[in-house]
Amino acid sequence: MRTPSFRIVAAPELDDVVPALVERFTETVNAGVPMGFVQPLSRKQGRDYWLSLRADLQAGSRLLVAACTEDGVIGAGQLALSMWPNSLHRAELQKVFVAVSCRGRGIGRSLMAALHDAARERGRSLLLLNTRKDGRAETFYKRLGYREAGVIPGWTLGPAGERYTHVTLYRELAA
Repeated sequence: MRTPSFRIVAAPELDDVVPALVERFTETVNAGVPMGFVQPLSRKQGRDYWLSLRADLQAGSRLLVAACTEDGVIGAGQLALSMWPNSLHRAELQKVFVAVSCRGRGIGRSLMAALHDAARERGRSLLLLNTRKDGRAETFYKRLGYREAGVIPGWTLGPAGERYTHVTLYRELAA
């Protein structure tokens, strides 16, 4: 596999990438990384989710960055851009993932760099995200310089109704 490229998916291009996003996303969620969903995630639920982003992509309040190879989309991440006048310097990272078969190759790190670049290009210098406490993702983000802002016990529910603690992380981006 060649080094992936990273591109911003515009609203008119969404339909072209939805099938691959649905495939990779449902695989990721069903492999134990919930990203706001409860297992099992159906393809219809995944498709409905990705298509629900169209209005925000059109409005410019959300960016979708796709990691692509010659085989298609292998990962993605989003920036939810604050549109309030007093918070135009910040964005929230959401739904960052890499296909299970492509992990451990530095793609996640490169995807995060692409998201950081996209944030800077839009004048965003403060990034926030939320993830499960003590999970692999928390370790990954902290290695990228994210710092803990706080912990919320029982923030999400699992498939059997179990509660999971989450951590909010942030990072100031250099200019």
